[in-house]
Amino acid sequence: MGSPEGTTMYLEERRRVLLDRVRQLGRVDVATAASELDVTTETVRKDLVHLERQGFVTRTHGGAIAVQRLGFEPVNEVRESVMTDEKLRIASAAIAELPDEGAILIDSGTTAALMPRFIPLDATLRVVTNSLHIMNALATFPNVTLMHLGGVFRPVSQSTVGPWAIQALEELRIDVAFIGANGFSVDHGLTTSDQAEAECKRAMVKASRRSIALLDHSKIGAEYFHRFATPADLGGIITDSGLDHDLLEDLQQAVDNVVVA
Repeated sequence: MGSPEGTTMYLEERRRVLLDRVRQLGRVDVATAASELDVTTETVRKDLVHLERQGFVTRTHGGAIAVQRLGFEPVNEVRESVMTDEKLRIASAAIAELPDEGAILIDSGTTAALMPRFIPLDATLRVVTNSLHIMNALATFPNVTLMHLGGVFRPVSQSTVGPWAIQALEELRIDVAFIGANGFSVDHGLTTSDQAEAECKRAMVKASRRSIALLDHSKIGAEYFHRFATPADLGGIITDSGLDHDLLEDLQQAVDNVVVA
């Protein structure tokens, strides 16, 4: 039997492995983690209780999901490398929400940035965006009219925000907006860590007849500092199949038209 010091070190190392996993993948499954770490499921559950009390995770049925820290926003390069397969499925599913013709808005979220891969080359659309990635990706589409909102450039999200962007949105009426967020909870709605970003996203939702949130499962249950939309403001959410069943049920009760890609 190992020494108390050895046991403590093993405990700390195991919890760090669990925390690293939930940060990288957005969630952790109790049964899978127990098998890979060669411990009982009860041990993993106790570790997750500890991590939840520390404010790092939110426990769910069968596991836990990440709790994003208030005020922290990873740069685009980091966000683009997380949940890539899930984001691709969500972006592909979002194409079903495009109008035959009309005006859409695609914001600067990393999932929304993947939508141009799936938009038909001959699509006839007016696209409003504050994202440089979207502008570059759609620049060669022959029947797409692009409008960039302008404003103050945010390197962390490769987007523009501020009064110029908001003023432009106040003059527009958009058919469908595709919106990203750092987090979503049933109680608090869509949230982000930056105030200027939140103000711009709020104006996007207000300018749109219908707003669709594109959120991989790691975003569900997470809360950031600034709220910009409530569940009632949304015309739908597209997420992925990694979402915990209990969270999915809560989501379906709070928001109409929940699509799992």
